[in-house]
Amino acid sequence: MARLRMGEGILRRKPIEHIEETEAGEGPKLERSLGLWQLTAIGVGGIIGAGIFTLAGTVANGTAGPAVLVSFLVAGVASAAAALSYAEFAGMIPKAGSAYTYGYAVLGEFAGWFIGWDLLLEYTAIVAVVAIGISGYFSFLIEDMGAKLPAWMLGAPGTGSGHKVDLFAAVLCLLIAWLLTLGIRNAARFETVVVVLKVLVVLVVIIVGIFHVDTANYHPFFPYGIGGAFTGAATVFFAVFGYDAMSTAAEESKDAQRHMPKAIIYSLAIAMVLYVLACLVLTGMQNYKDIDKESGFSTAFKSVGLNRLADVIAVGAIIGILTVMFTFMLGVTRVWFSMSRDGLLPRWFAKTHPTRHVPTRVTWIVGVASAVIAGFLPIAEAAELTNIGILLAFVVVCTAVIVLRYRQPDLPRSFRTPWMPFVPALGVVFSIWLITFLQWQTWVRFAVWFLIGCVVYFGYSYKRSVLAERQRAVD
Repeated sequence: MARLRMGEGILRRKPIEHIEETEAGEGPKLERSLGLWQLTAIGVGGIIGAGIFTLAGTVANGTAGPAVLVSFLVAGVASAAAALSYAEFAGMIPKAGSAYTYGYAVLGEFAGWFIGWDLLLEYTAIVAVVAIGISGYFSFLIEDMGAKLPAWMLGAPGTGSGHKVDLFAAVLCLLIAWLLTLGIRNAARFETVVVVLKVLVVLVVIIVGIFHVDTANYHPFFPYGIGGAFTGAATVFFAVFGYDAMSTAAEESKDAQRHMPKAIIYSLAIAMVLYVLACLVLTGMQNYKDIDKESGFSTAFKSVGLNRLADVIAVGAIIGILTVMFTFMLGVTRVWFSMSRDGLLPRWFAKTHPTRHVPTRVTWIVGVASAVIAGFLPIAEAAELTNIGILLAFVVVCTAVIVLRYRQPDLPRSFRTPWMPFVPALGVVFSIWLITFLQWQTWVRFAVWFLIGCVVYFGYSYKRSVLAERQRAVD
């Protein structure tokens, strides 16, 4: 009987109708103030950034060569299949939490916990990785201006002579946390303006860079083989899924059922077009062996004598990549808030500011945690904390959309994933396939974090969740 009760407990689902009831007055609430284009800007802000300004150069140089273009396309196809599944859920369940909430509602409490717990680490690590990437461009810009900064503040221990901390990256994490505590309305305005500036910088890069492309640089196109391109796809994958973090803001959208699906699709489509064009320009301007891993576009433009434009790109990269930090820090704080409101983590974390209606407590905790990672871990080690969890989240969401379509086919849906079940099944297959290309160290870190999560769930969350309390009240 105890075993049966345990099975019932971890499989208990949060009814979709109860998810809407929470909005009506149960538990802390977030302010609904985001429109379609603000949501799209948050999505574009999360997708475009480190992928173009940092990861494209890193993967081209040592993993895929000019086939980094294929890496982004493969990652984009897998991401698009998942994006359509996210779009269906976002229109149907317009609440904070994204994949965590969808998994909880369809696959049960433990599945929801598993994804939510995983995203806490993944999103926080992404914020740190992006901050380190910005720091690389900042160093390039300062040195290009003739200034010299103390070595101790230029990188994490072991990344260079005399490096003790990446101070600029750590401070950036804290600044983004402060911005998010100002309220979603003010923060989203800032995000929208910066995203527009970032897209303009990328367009300048593409338009000017295309006149300096040497097609000889595209040969050989697969210097590391087809496998290198697919390994690169697993590496750049986190650069093409900012829409999932954006979907955590569903509860702050003015008309989430209509706007969230559109914002997810628009943001991914815009980003993929810019990614493809930018990769063609980067690998065409400079031989893949000479591309700088940290500030690829700036050094590429400098190599063809466009020093002033290289500086403009560096400034644009610093400003533009900030939006990626914004989107993913927004995502992790909303997942944490949602898990705490559901009782899976202490409800103290779900406390919102009385006038700004944002979860300030978890925002500052995430800000400090990401600052520590960014300040003291090299970018490669920080990046290894990211992709596996997001890919598993995609597996859960794509599986859940199939399950729910057959379990409750008559539920109102403002958007329906096309070609069911082929599209979400494709998302599952692609995600699992990309997972196989990740390094074994990534699996070890994931296993450790998962085991810690199991201790927390069975020691605290299993008995204290809102659904557990309701179950006890009924019994």
